[in-house]
Amino acid sequence: MIAALATLLIFQLIGEIAVQLSGLPVPGPVVGMLLLFLALRWCETLPDALRTTAETLLSHLSLLFIPAGVGIIQYGARLTNEWLALVAAMVLGTLTTVAVTALIMQGVIHLQRRSNGINK
Repeated sequence: MIAALATLLIFQLIGEIAVQLSGLPVPGPVVGMLLLFLALRWCETLPDALRTTAETLLSHLSLLFIPAGVGIIQYGARLTNEWLALVAAMVLGTLTTVAVTALIMQGVIHLQRRSNGINK
């Protein structure tokens, strides 16, 4: 389990370093997760230790939301003052995400139909 945790942290570190060196506007852990995904696709098998560790982490995923809850409590007064901007940002962000996802899905469906020879 220690080796698997070390592997996960090493990929996170590599992602952080890549983001710092390249200046990408993406969180380092996301880049590290993408690199881990590519490494696992290359190996074609998931080591049992990594599978067990990942399942354990996922089973306790709700614990990772505690810091966000503490932040909400700590900045409650600020949230009260700026609730309208926060709600607007959440609604617009959600609508934008749904719209972009729908457009990408339409594009993917169009490309699949073209590759299969279906004209519709």
